[in-house]
Amino acid sequence: MPLELRRARFAGCLLFLLFGAALGAWTARVPAVKHGLGLDDFRLGVALLGLAAGAIVGQMVAGRLVDRFGSVRVAAPTALAEGALLLPAAYAPSLALLTAALLVFGVNHGVLNVAMNANALGVQRAYGRPIISSFHAVYSIGGFAGAALGGLCAHFGLGVRGTFLLVCAITTAMAAWSLRWLAPEPAAGDADGGARAGRLDGVLVLGALAFCALVGEGAAADWSAVYLRDNLDGSSGFAAAGYAAFAIAMTAGRLVGDRLTTLLGPARLVRAGGVLAAAGLGAALLLDQRYAGVAGFACLGAGLSCVAPQVFSAATARNPAQPARALAVAVSMGYAGFLAGPVLIGAATQAVPLPVALGIPAALALLVAASAAAVRAPAAVTGTGSTPR
Repeated sequence: MPLELRRARFAGCLLFLLFGAALGAWTARVPAVKHGLGLDDFRLGVALLGLAAGAIVGQMVAGRLVDRFGSVRVAAPTALAEGALLLPAAYAPSLALLTAALLVFGVNHGVLNVAMNANALGVQRAYGRPIISSFHAVYSIGGFAGAALGGLCAHFGLGVRGTFLLVCAITTAMAAWSLRWLAPEPAAGDADGGARAGRLDGVLVLGALAFCALVGEGAAADWSAVYLRDNLDGSSGFAAAGYAAFAIAMTAGRLVGDRLTTLLGPARLVRAGGVLAAAGLGAALLLDQRYAGVAGFACLGAGLSCVAPQVFSAATARNPAQPARALAVAVSMGYAGFLAGPVLIGAATQAVPLPVALGIPAALALLVAASAAAVRAPAAVTGTGSTPR
């Protein structure tokens, strides 16, 4: 590959890395923010709702911006601002100002999410073979790194303000480095004037697949430890192993996802992943054993790891007149699934035991497998040179 293209891929990976690191650092310091303002769980939830709402708004707005101005011109300011916009949350003296700060951070986070994925898919088209899963693997690594940095800062007594100042310096430097080499993804122009105006072919079906997959991710994040501790009598330390196994397996799956896409094709990969996620978690819930539970969440992570990258690739490939708008819809629906997952499980536990409620992500993974044909994309995107499988 030409040096410029390899540099463009590295620059895009830096965006995914800083994106994950900023969110990971915030997550690690949420307890300190809660304690500093004296918030109870309900009021903390209100503040976090501001972050979620801002992200959804940002993602929906970003599609039109990227189609109109190109991915680099949208990613540049949002990447530079990502770390800096954490700082107001550290200095907020009240719930109202914390919610407002998180709303602004969420909007920026949502816009950057769409812009960096659009740029990564542009680099993938230039490569002529699948590479999008590697970008998402770097995002997962960034989340680990950000959370670890936040945890270390807490361990050594550095406050939230100091932590976020450090994160701001690191992410801003990464953004500046990235912007030197980002490949300019041309603007799609005004899609409303094209022949495909007003239509986003198949994007709602693809978004539904992303929703189903990310329900599982959200459920694993919030309920895996509860299940292992309260239902399987694991210790607090052992309970954390469930989500750790899920996250490690998801990262590993994304690291090999591009090769698997080339080998199997997008549809077969998503189908196999859905079956693995459903069978692995379902079997673990039936066995009702601690180590089986950890293995089940690992299967869920591995199985779902490549669904979102394939959905995003298919959404843009099928809608060349307005690719970023299609991408924004798919990203937003997936994010809604991530938010809805814990809520769905919690609501279901009012009627059935938690192990039964955790069958919801397993069932949705099976639905993903059954609908995998929706991610078939043009051969130019898969890089196979033949009809995608």
